[in-house]
Amino acid sequence: MTLLLVLQLLLLLVPFPWLSVSGVGINYGTLGSNLPSPKEVARLLQSTLIDKVKIYDSNPQILQAFSNTGIDLIVSLENNLVANIGADSNAAQHWVSARILPFIPATSIVAIAVGNEYLTTSADYDQNALFQAMQNLHSVLAAHALDRKIKVTTPHSMAVLASSFPPSSSTFALNLVPTMTAIVAFLADTGAPFMINAYPYFAYRDNPGGVDLEYALLGNGTGVHDPKGYVYNNMLDAQIDAVRSAIGGLGYGNRSIKITVSESGWPSKGDAIAAATPQNAKTYNTRLIERAASNKGTPMKPNDHIDIFVFALFNENKKPGDATERNFGLFNEDGSKVYDVDLSCDFCSGDQLSEKGLARGPSVWCVAKPHADDKVLQAVLDFCCGPGGVDCREIYESGDCFQPNKLLAHASYAMNAYYQMHGRNYWNCHFKGTAIVTFSDPSYGTCRYPQHWLGRPALLQTAEGPQAQFQCAFLFYEKTMETPNNSTINHTAKVGQQSQEEMMKKNMSCPRSRAFSRVKVLTISFMPAR
Repeated sequence: MTLLLVLQLLLLLVPFPWLSVSGVGINYGTLGSNLPSPKEVARLLQSTLIDKVKIYDSNPQILQAFSNTGIDLIVSLENNLVANIGADSNAAQHWVSARILPFIPATSIVAIAVGNEYLTTSADYDQNALFQAMQNLHSVLAAHALDRKIKVTTPHSMAVLASSFPPSSSTFALNLVPTMTAIVAFLADTGAPFMINAYPYFAYRDNPGGVDLEYALLGNGTGVHDPKGYVYNNMLDAQIDAVRSAIGGLGYGNRSIKITVSESGWPSKGDAIAAATPQNAKTYNTRLIERAASNKGTPMKPNDHIDIFVFALFNENKKPGDATERNFGLFNEDGSKVYDVDLSCDFCSGDQLSEKGLARGPSVWCVAKPHADDKVLQAVLDFCCGPGGVDCREIYESGDCFQPNKLLAHASYAMNAYYQMHGRNYWNCHFKGTAIVTFSDPSYGTCRYPQHWLGRPALLQTAEGPQAQFQCAFLFYEKTMETPNNSTINHTAKVGQQSQEEMMKKNMSCPRSRAFSRVKVLTISFMPAR
């Protein structure tokens, strides 16, 4: 008699406070001697909390190194290029074509930072050029259906404010109001973040007698009071809310404009007041990383998560300026630690839950490797869209993923669809060595790369007749589980696995499975042999 065993996997989708953790961003500058190679840097960061990296150019070696790493990248248009991009839309098209398009979707580029502190760096810079450059780049991205995936913004220094205290009364500098009004309107319309480089260190250095060191180091428990009743336990929150007030003063207080701290850090040596020490740097950056990973807001907006990018990854001995400018790094140029800061990540590769569902590890996609052989990619594309059973309508001319009309992009979509349908096993993302798994969502614009985040399909054996048959079913955990009769089974038993290449040769494919989405109970039937 065939025994029908029904296993119910209860998926509790409520957020747990101890699992509400975010990643952390970091700034990766390269003005140093004998720095580790970009590939070494990418490998280093993959095992850490760092899931966002901002660079100060669009170095192709760095973009290539971060492909398929699960780390989001913000690239920059250097200050000296802003005027040309702002004046010539064709120059913007050429820059995007050369610096962005060749690296996506394998490299997860999520934003373009136009300039760095452009409005306060030099009086010779044309303010209007910054806004025009942002518009031109956004228009090019929109033409390629990339404007939802890649945002255009610009990082500012705190000098764009007329004053930063009290936070509730902060406004932008009068001479910058027209430009800031245009930029803030652009950010609100496009959903891009307002980026601010916020350094309590500089406020303390310039006024050590008037600023409490612990307050600057993010550790003053007594609090500083704003006239409107807000209480600040650290200067960084006060600086963020000062920017928030200035944005509101332009009439955008009711618009949803996300604020990102694009730089913040503390130097380990180099000043005359003994504030730049390894201990102070360790204290500040430890607290900053905890702050970034906590999902906490600020007194004005306690529920608004703030993305934070630590400055910086490396000490850079070729940077101009005083000695502190060269000593903000967590690591020395040779890769050794300047001081010990915990960047360990318990959830980066495990199947732990976050408040949005599964953490970084289980959210995986399969994409084509950059520079993969075109003949192999075409054969893979033909297989996936034919015997492989992939619905490839999205990459046909009328589909959302047709653009960019490139073999690499089309193959990536088809590979991922096959990978998601047929197991999310490593052999489902091989394709004769032309594919690789990535933890970073390669979706862009209206093109959505599917993923079945509740679990991965596994092969279950049924014994309906003399010959065992195989079918795909979505499962959640790979664990041995007790059954109602106190026996045990492993509900991800891999039975009769065939490699992808064998299936390609035989034109075989696993039957299409139903995609489960946002359910609380997943029922799986298992029929063991008689």
